[in-house]
Amino acid sequence: MIGHHYSSTLTGWREWVSLSDIGVPWVKAKIDTGAQTSALHATEISEFERDGAPWVRFVAHPWQLSDEDPVAVELPVHDRRIVRSSSGHAQERPVVLVAVDFVGRRISAEFTLTDRDGMQFRMLIGREALRQGYVVDSAASFLGGKPPKHVRRRNRARGVESPN
Repeated sequence: MIGHHYSSTLTGWREWVSLSDIGVPWVKAKIDTGAQTSALHATEISEFERDGAPWVRFVAHPWQLSDEDPVAVELPVHDRRIVRSSSGHAQERPVVLVAVDFVGRRISAEFTLTDRDGMQFRMLIGREALRQGYVVDSAASFLGGKPPKHVRRRNRARGVESPN
C-alpha cells in the first residue's frame, strides 16, 4: 500500500470487539466499508453541558436483539454528523470518541450514536476506523477470536424462537 508505513491487520466482515473504557466488554460488530463513520446502538440519548462543554448521556446495549445488561455511559460530544440511514432519512447525530479493542489492537474511533434496535448488529465499524491499518477479508469472520462460550450465549436472542 502506497503511503502506508504500518503493517495491515486483517479483519473479517464481523468481529467481536471490546469497548472496555465505557464498560462494554464484548459487542459483535459488523465491518461496513460502505459506512464512513462507525455507529453504536444507543438508547435514551440526551445531551447536556458539563463545565461548559457539550456531553452526551446514553445507554449502550451490547447484546444482539436484547436489552439485557444495559450500560449507562457519559462522554464528551466529539462532533456532530448528518448521517443518512439506509432508508435515505438524514439525521444529525452526536459523535463520541471511544477506544476499541479490535482484532488484537486498540484504536480510537468516532462513533455516531443511533438507535439500531431493528438491526442485527449493535455496532458498525466504518471506513474512518478501518483506515487505521485494517484490511477486510469479506469471506472471513471473527479473525480476532471469540469471547468465551458463556459470553457468546448471552448474545443469543432470548425470547425469540430459533428454527434450529
